[in-house]
Amino acid sequence: MAIYGSEMDEHRASSSRKRRSLYHNLGGGHLADVMFWKNKKESGTILAVFTLIWFLFEVVEYPFVTFICQILLISIFIFLIWSYIGSSQLIQRQPPSINDLKISESTWRFLFNKINWFIIELYDISSGKDFRLLVLAVVSLWILSVVGNYFSSLTLLYIVFVALETIPMLYELYEEELNYAASKSGRDMKKLFKDFNSKVINKIPKANAKTRRHM
Repeated sequence: MAIYGSEMDEHRASSSRKRRSLYHNLGGGHLADVMFWKNKKESGTILAVFTLIWFLFEVVEYPFVTFICQILLISIFIFLIWSYIGSSQLIQRQPPSINDLKISESTWRFLFNKINWFIIELYDISSGKDFRLLVLAVVSLWILSVVGNYFSSLTLLYIVFVALETIPMLYELYEEELNYAASKSGRDMKKLFKDFNSKVINKIPKANAKTRRHM
């Protein structure tokens, strides 16, 4: 029982290390917090907004230009009314200043850093240093190109977004079960290939050395 308990503790510690590793591999910052639902309200709000956008443009087929213009018109009227009411002292809260509406340089820096990271990773994969990663990237892109024939670009982006926001969280919740299923599947595949090799490949007649010399 003591041995079993120590193995379970070791397995839990290993799972915890993998969980932290996955979290840090995804950046370990605000983006990773959203993907792992560290702040459930923020992650839920982002998912709801993307779902609403997808519903408007794909299901309702709302025109994109019309949507943008109406959002701008609503924003103009909100700021106009807010400025008028704020100047007349009817409400205590003043409208936001121009500096509050500016996008901060740190936000642009974050976006450019992510773009540069993507370009560097793409170049590193294309160099062929990790052949398995190269094959995985090629196969994944080919599958996406095939799937893209059956979905619109917005629907495909929405599916990818939902997967990015749900799969890490589900993996964190069911890590032990998924790892066990993956290891069991790996063992079953090895056994299947071993049986195939012994029952099929090894029974194929091969030419002996004398036959090769005469040929």
